[in-house]
Amino acid sequence: MDGMPKEETLDPSDWSEVETLSHRIVSDAIGYLRDVRDRPAWRAMPADVRDIFRTPLPTGATPLGEVYRTVADAVMAYPMGNIHPRFWAWYMGSGNFTGALGDFLAAIQGSNVGGGNHAAALVDGQVVNWCKEMLGFPAEASGTLVSGGSMANLIGLTVARNVKAGVDVREHGVAAMPQPLRFYGSDQIHGCHRKAIEALGLGNGALRRVGTDAALRIDIAELEAAIAQDRAQGIRPACIIANAGTVNTGAIDDLPALADLAAREGLWLHVDGCVGALIAIAPENRHLVSGIERADSVALDPHKLLHAPFEAGCALVRNAAAHRGAFATTAEYLETAPRGLAAGVWLHDYGLQTSRGFRALKVWMALKEHGVAKFGRLIDQAIAQARHLAQRIEAEPMLELVAPTFVNIVCFRYRPHDADAPRRKEINVEIMLRLQEQGIAVVSDTTVHGEHCLRAAIANHRTRHEDLELFVREVIRIGDHLHAATS
Repeated sequence: MDGMPKEETLDPSDWSEVETLSHRIVSDAIGYLRDVRDRPAWRAMPADVRDIFRTPLPTGATPLGEVYRTVADAVMAYPMGNIHPRFWAWYMGSGNFTGALGDFLAAIQGSNVGGGNHAAALVDGQVVNWCKEMLGFPAEASGTLVSGGSMANLIGLTVARNVKAGVDVREHGVAAMPQPLRFYGSDQIHGCHRKAIEALGLGNGALRRVGTDAALRIDIAELEAAIAQDRAQGIRPACIIANAGTVNTGAIDDLPALADLAAREGLWLHVDGCVGALIAIAPENRHLVSGIERADSVALDPHKLLHAPFEAGCALVRNAAAHRGAFATTAEYLETAPRGLAAGVWLHDYGLQTSRGFRALKVWMALKEHGVAKFGRLIDQAIAQARHLAQRIEAEPMLELVAPTFVNIVCFRYRPHDADAPRRKEINVEIMLRLQEQGIAVVSDTTVHGEHCLRAAIANHRTRHEDLELFVREVIRIGDHLHAATS
């Protein structure tokens, strides 16, 4: 109509041009994964490329082809590296192409999975049900997909707090609790638990760290003593946080014993299974996490051992009513209808997000394509590779293990016998940095019971035997060079 402003859209003016570019992007993406072994495991970004990310906010348009060229040259060329077969630093999966297609299709569909009567919500619910099935949780249990392990643990610990508070903490707050609550975890628990306890208003002091035994599992006798001591002091023991794979070493707490203790003492048992819960699907090693099915809540990460592209975490809660009761609200603009779009379940009632991305599709598609049995075999494969690496390290005079290899994390160090502890740490840190800078491999470092070490977390479906052999040779080569330079 005359006088009306011109209406705009974000859709392309030429769909055929976009289609051509999209085919090129997909072709490049296939090559990116196919040829990943030919690229460095990691490389530093030059200063001139880094400057690209300091440019001002764009006010005008740039052709999409030009935008993509910048992405290809400046973003895709300098990744974290976790898809590379010799990336073993922080514990994370290495993605898969089908999952990437799932993310693309999820974005194209554009659904908000906060709830409602539509396909994305049903896929979301089915993936949660599959996670329950993989861990042996009852069908009537509850669950929700979240961004990752930190949020999954927060979900479980929130429900635990509310159930054990002794008051309607949602209505009256933590200040109304008749007794302070105590949560227990080993001295090896992930740092996200402190963040969760603080976010729940309980304070870091409410999280009691318990010592570990020779296998780096929570010391159950010490835990029992701590529970008794807290009761005697008027503190209410509320929750045990068990590890199904610690982030440092992969150690798995004695889950059956902790389940017995929690039942005996009336405590909530939460299992942080972000590292190892999915070992439950691995035919050769599933016994290592026996007892996880008895937990009150579990946190797990499909973006680790199911290799979903980031992000994909999951929280499972045995008591569905308690789970929903911890988060559900009534809003007049989100009332359930007898039919139509609002006839579905409101999935946001099971967590903190009202807006929820369609993260389930990438997990759903990959599980449909490969089947859960293959993912289980890949977990067994990674554990076997880690044990082989540990054996190679033990066979080398200049290398030593710093902790047992429980699953697929190997903690070790280069150890010249004439160097003191500070010098050993200096050499090992430099080995780690040179491995990265030379594009050979990516490992991290950590400290286990006061001993500094390098840490290789083999949660990578692309890793092969020859990668491990190369890695051992290069660690020794670099270590020997550094040692000789200061001897």
